Amino acid sequence: MKLAFSTLGVPGMPVADVVRLAARTGYQGVELRAHPEEPVNLGLTPPERAAVAAEFKQAEVQILTVAGYARVAAEGDDEPVIAELTALVNLAHDLGAPYVRVFPGGGGQDAADADAAAARRLGAAAPHAADRGVRILLETHDSHRAGADVARVVGTVGHSHIGAIWDVMHTWLAGEEPAASHAVLAPHLGYMQVKDVASAEDTTPLPLGAGTLPLKACLDTPASDGWVCWEYEKRWHPTAADLPDLLPAGRTHLNQLAG
Repeated sequence: MKLAFSTLGVPGMPVADVVRLAARTGYQGVELRAHPEEPVNLGLTPPERAAVAAEFKQAEVQILTVAGYARVAAEGDDEPVIAELTALVNLAHDLGAPYVRVFPGGGGQDAADADAAAARRLGAAAPHAADRGVRILLETHDSHRAGADVARVVGTVGHSHIGAIWDVMHTWLAGEEPAASHAVLAPHLGYMQVKDVASAEDTTPLPLGAGTLPLKACLDTPASDGWVCWEYEKRWHPTAADLPDLLPAGRTHLNQLAG
């Protein structure tokens, strides 16, 4: 098991500090949140991208993912979504990241329409992703929070450079057992995102092991053989404890559960 953390837990932290934090706390990778308010975003120039990549490479920390905010099932025209996917793939390629994270964002529209839009747009972006050596991963989230929902879309696309991220909180909120989530996602899985919360009603991030999510059951699946990323949602819950202080204990807890 290789461990990463998301910069969603350290919003706005400079790249050099993120790299040092990962190296100091024993995490092999980082999921970089690609948002305009973050140091790494779609507006970076080629020299700036090269500098970020070099910073991580020198510390031997992997940029696991460019965590984008494209919503592939959203209502509206296809062209802006495909353009955003293309831009995210280019950023991931330039940074040396193997993955791009995207959301469903289907909203309240008919499920079949949302599925069709997501599959169509991901399918259109897949050849460019393959050319760039990047895999676009659809996260279990919002309108498609169950593993079965994401697998339905990704399976329709049927392209090796389109896959899935298993966010274990969202599949749990959907009422899906970990073994069932893994069973449907396994053919498409990029990696697993873990977190912990008190309840379905209170999703304020907690230290791993302090909440109610079935992390042991998730890590008992073969998905834990690859990358596992701790997504601590400090950005949305500013009163939560600071992530840097929690990272060493979180690493130990995950290793114990997986062991």
